[in-house]
Amino acid sequence: MNILHISDLHFGPRHWDGDDQILLEKINSFDADIVINTGDNTTDGLEDECAEAGRFLKAIKCKNVISTWGNHDKRNMRSHEFFRKYIDNSEIISISETIKTRKKNIFLDREITKVEDYFTDINFIKSISINGKTVLIISIDTNELYSDDGYVEKEILNAVSKEIEQTEYDLPLLITHYSILGTDECPLKNSAALIDFVQKHKIGYVFCGHTHELEIMQTNDLYQGYSFTHFMCGSLSSRNHSNDDNMFLYYENVGSNDMHLHLIRIFLEMGKVHFKQEKVF
Repeated sequence: MNILHISDLHFGPRHWDGDDQILLEKINSFDADIVINTGDNTTDGLEDECAEAGRFLKAIKCKNVISTWGNHDKRNMRSHEFFRKYIDNSEIISISETIKTRKKNIFLDREITKVEDYFTDINFIKSISINGKTVLIISIDTNELYSDDGYVEKEILNAVSKEIEQTEYDLPLLITHYSILGTDECPLKNSAALIDFVQKHKIGYVFCGHTHELEIMQTNDLYQGYSFTHFMCGSLSSRNHSNDDNMFLYYENVGSNDMHLHLIRIFLEMGKVHFKQEKVF
């Protein structure tokens, strides 16, 4: 199974000045069974930004393009509606409003906002059949509405766990926006809860974005006897700050002993797009 990993497109004012068509041609030159997109599709979660990001993602020639969203996508009270309309309309796993939660703005007051969909978290699982194996994509919303810090709701993790336990699969993968291992100036504040979730379901691969930097780590819990690999991808096409690493990742033979990771860096020089590819392992 081959996976292509993109993140942090930032359509809107922070989207880059390069040629998106050339970028798409490069992406489509890889033989990907699954394309995973780990969030920040937009700058401010506006409808036109979501629509533009959606058009780009639909132009990727892979039948399994799975997207989660990021803190920039969650900057207005209707952003979850726009995300589901234009980018990914997977069936959401929700919880009862009567359950006490600690995640801010997870429920909107329908009488005040007058929006139809008042549950703001987007969490889902999706089963994909690849070469006779069932891959379970688990998407966890680590973003808080109106905030650049991350937070995961434990009641949501419990609800997702129940869905996972009722599903048959061969290989589970977690996609989320915030790193669950790295430190950052805008961190996932309760990352331990998500690490416990990963260990509980024996998830071997975790994919994220957010910092616009490449980070590849492998854990080894000596007490529990369990480890997982954590892949953080840089920005696909953003000019958010001067340290952006514009790139995408290509994982070859995932789930086998012959797995390889390819890093494709993207450069814009003299108005032209250039690519540099290297094999990480």
